[in-house]
Amino acid sequence: MPFVETVIGYKFKNKKLLKEALTHKSYSAEHGLKAHNERLEFLGDSVLGLIVSYYLFDKYPSEDEGYLSKIKSYVVSKPSLTKWSKAINLGEYVNLGRGEEQSGGRKRSSILSNAIEAVIGAVYIDGGLEPAANFITNWLSNQSFENEHRDYKSELQEIIQKRFKTPPDYEVLSTEGPEHAKIFTVKVKLKKKVLGIGTGKNKKEAQQEAAKSAFIHFRNYEV
Repeated sequence: MPFVETVIGYKFKNKKLLKEALTHKSYSAEHGLKAHNERLEFLGDSVLGLIVSYYLFDKYPSEDEGYLSKIKSYVVSKPSLTKWSKAINLGEYVNLGRGEEQSGGRKRSSILSNAIEAVIGAVYIDGGLEPAANFITNWLSNQSFENEHRDYKSELQEIIQKRFKTPPDYEVLSTEGPEHAKIFTVKVKLKKKVLGIGTGKNKKEAQQEAAKSAFIHFRNYEV
């Protein structure tokens, strides 16, 4: 898989490790294989956490632990890892069982985020911490995470509570799409006044987007 090696900037000495990192459990079960990428994913998750922690520690010397934790939480989250995986087109190289293939597994966030962690684990085993760190930090250095970690729901509640002495309410307006790829639409309101509307892959994500919309509105207008 020379393309994958080119993208991650690392050439494997043991090609079987890369193959295992890109083998989903469904493929192994279908072909009677023992190896799949879940163990490498487990290892890669820990390596990722270490490198991201050090990167943020070094990049933000004046920030406290709470700030660093919030950014790290976003960086290692499923949406962030899925974005990374899509950016390098990793889904095209994952070995999937027929069922996963037919149900859109190459675009599924759980498969993509797990695969990128498994690749990190494979690089670590094959070459050690330095090439794994290079792979991770090359991605991090091209991203801007400062605003991604913000908890708009908490910030909005603080504003509303301070001004109106009552918290905002969230209400699901609609749920669309198949079971494995639902899209939620949520509105946030103060009594009967709608402050913002947002969509997401789950209620929590949709609430954050609705709160973000309302927060931006509050910066420019009064309710």
